[in-house]
Amino acid sequence: MTTAVTTRTPVRTPARSRRRLDWRLRFAALSLVWGFSFLLIKVGTEGYAPFQVTLGRLLFGTAVLAAVMVVKRERLPRGAHTWGHLTVAALLLNALPFSLFAYAELTIPSTLAGICNATSPLWGMALSLVALSEDRPTRVRVAGLGLGFLGVLTVLGAWQGFNGVEPTGTALALLASLSYPIGWIYVRRTLASSGDSHLSLTGAQLLLATLQLAVVTPLFTAAPDRFPLVPLLAVVALGALGTGLAVLVQYGLVAEVGPTTAQMVTYFIPVIATAAGVAILGESLTWSTPVGAAIVLAGAALTQVRRS
Repeated sequence: MTTAVTTRTPVRTPARSRRRLDWRLRFAALSLVWGFSFLLIKVGTEGYAPFQVTLGRLLFGTAVLAAVMVVKRERLPRGAHTWGHLTVAALLLNALPFSLFAYAELTIPSTLAGICNATSPLWGMALSLVALSEDRPTRVRVAGLGLGFLGVLTVLGAWQGFNGVEPTGTALALLASLSYPIGWIYVRRTLASSGDSHLSLTGAQLLLATLQLAVVTPLFTAAPDRFPLVPLLAVVALGALGTGLAVLVQYGLVAEVGPTTAQMVTYFIPVIATAAGVAILGESLTWSTPVGAAIVLAGAALTQVRRS
């Protein structure tokens, strides 16, 4: 619709400029919010158990989407079939990866968690090789897969025998990044033609993920006897900004500039996560981390190349 209006009114150059600036500002804001999310997870786990951090994140994120749905008079999806698929999507795209990252950051720095998150496109490409995706692999994309995992080995210092790398936390972060493409493939195959709006589906998905964590959290963690303020604020920001508001901004970008441009935010997240972890949390940084991260991002970019 925007393109049609612009085509019919080409003389409105200032309006077009404002729109370009507007989406770029939102793109930058989304990169910052998601990049800082790993720092917020780290701070949150300093005062609360990982499951509690994830539950709070989902609770505040759901509250934001619920408020927007009320304002826009959006209704939740209908039909047991849709809700059944959303339950699986909530587990794969929210409850599971959010919890895994929270547990991972108990033992690994937020910088490494952010870099592990950037491997999601690599896992997606690997899944396509075993026929779990509709995307057919090409030589360029396979080369990107190999290059990306070479970058992972560089980040982890494979030539040194992985000295200094906490294996459990790193494995949890990589599993979290693997959960995303599995969830995306599942959603694409089961909910793409549901007829419900993105806002409605995402609101229901976050609600279900919140309910899942509400059931699991009391089984594995004791209720906190105190509520430290800074970790609590980190959890609130993680949920309201990094989950609720970020999803709304993401959908707005996809609608305005298309999914190809919008998904490029993935390549800025590890850069911001690394900068935030080093500058604010004082996390250490060796040469292999930024070099390996750059290789990971280059490989991930190649895996997104499609046939013309």
